[in-house]
Amino acid sequence: MPRLFVALPLPEDVRERLGLLAGGVPGARWVDPENLHLTLRFIGEVDGGWAEDVISALAGVSAKPFELSLAGVGHWGTKERANVIWAGVEKNPGLTHLQSKVESALVRLGLEPEGRKFSPHVTLARLSGSPAARVAKFIADHNLFRLPPFQVTAFTLFSSFLSRGGAIYTPEVEYALLGT
Repeated sequence: MPRLFVALPLPEDVRERLGLLAGGVPGARWVDPENLHLTLRFIGEVDGGWAEDVISALAGVSAKPFELSLAGVGHWGTKERANVIWAGVEKNPGLTHLQSKVESALVRLGLEPEGRKFSPHVTLARLSGSPAARVAKFIADHNLFRLPPFQVTAFTLFSSFLSRGGAIYTPEVEYALLGT
């Protein structure tokens, strides 16, 4: 059964710039630049029939293209034990609207609503036993991180396969943002 999620793929230059941030934190497993994305909705494992239904439901999502800006870095977990380092996303009504439309389409299909509040970010690294001082230094060193805005013109349904070397993401279907 495939594991599915809906995300915004990032332009190559954005992925390259984010990739330059990798380093300086022991115990960090940095996400390969080609795998960097902004998740709109994790779906999880579905069988083939459900996958086709998801593909159809997402085809009905209508939203206009918008510009998106990445700014700042942070972490999740506690101050003493962070587990993820992320790049932030500036507040954006277009992104919020798109995520809401994706969520609504999947809930109408019969999937459970996402229990967590949407917190847009790009995961840069997963941490395991990283010293708190090094995580804090990374955050302080990169707190002014900012990239120029880029145009979002599509969202993508991805499948993921977990391997020993990390997750392998495959774009399954791209949906253009055309608006109404």
